[in-house]
Amino acid sequence: MQKRKLGKTELELTTVGLGTWAIGGPWQYGWGEQSDRESIDTIQRAVELGINWIDTAPIYGCGHSEEIVGQALRPIRQKPMIATKCGLRWNAAREKLNNLNPDSIRRECEESLTRLGIDRIDLYQMHWPIPDEQIEQAWEAMARCVEQKMVSHLGVCNVTIEQLQRLQKVFPVAAIQPPYSMLKRGIETGLLDYCGKNNIGVVCYSPMQKGLLTGKFNADYLRTLSPNDHRLIRDPNFQSPRFEKIVAIVQELKKIAAESGRTVAQLAIAWVLRRPEVTAAIVGARKPKQIEETVLAGDWVLSQDEIETIDQWIQ
Repeated sequence: MQKRKLGKTELELTTVGLGTWAIGGPWQYGWGEQSDRESIDTIQRAVELGINWIDTAPIYGCGHSEEIVGQALRPIRQKPMIATKCGLRWNAAREKLNNLNPDSIRRECEESLTRLGIDRIDLYQMHWPIPDEQIEQAWEAMARCVEQKMVSHLGVCNVTIEQLQRLQKVFPVAAIQPPYSMLKRGIETGLLDYCGKNNIGVVCYSPMQKGLLTGKFNADYLRTLSPNDHRLIRDPNFQSPRFEKIVAIVQELKKIAAESGRTVAQLAIAWVLRRPEVTAAIVGARKPKQIEETVLAGDWVLSQDEIETIDQWIQ
């Protein structure tokens, strides 16, 4: 698989990285029940396929995702790079709590290192810059983690250009992690251009828009989701009438992908990677066969004709 350099850092990331949001299991924004055995098999299979970095976060399953990543990597000699996050805690009801207190940031870093079973985090990211007035002091705490060699590089998720500029005055921003897909294109209106001009890495999450761009979804498949899957409860893309409109678009995208002997999931990831500012895409998987399919998108370079045809359907 091709690799791209992450901004000004020395890190060379495969264009597809493994996302571990869903393998955390149930919590406020969970994806329903998940087999730990399948999660471990999926992580190990991703590494076998050449993926050289994994993205996780403490909040995913309230610590469980990081623990499973740590278990999966224990027997692997050539460890992949690890990106994790900070700034979200949880309560007894497994509901997220924003916390950018500097002391909490330090504790989170130590706890993540323990759960993951590693000595240093390659990319440590502020999960959400909330509350806004505390982002500088939280960033300073994260920078101290770099100085103490607990972390190699810093990134921030879900950030605006104005917040990014504020953080850069405190300590260099190696990368941002925004949502980006055919159905969510907000970063095209300035953020991608800013990062390209300032050589800041861009690692995009949800390129398949939480599964909607995999080609699996229809009304029947929607009914198979777990009742505690956050997509059913909190995501308007999974509600009528938006859901039906998206399914219709995906049917057309399937035809475009099939012309190249590909799947629509691969098409969705390759489309995100078409932008030169994008370093890599975070691709979630809960079963080995899922990452076996989507990893193939890492080397697919869409033609201009394919891009123009896709744009006709997603405008």
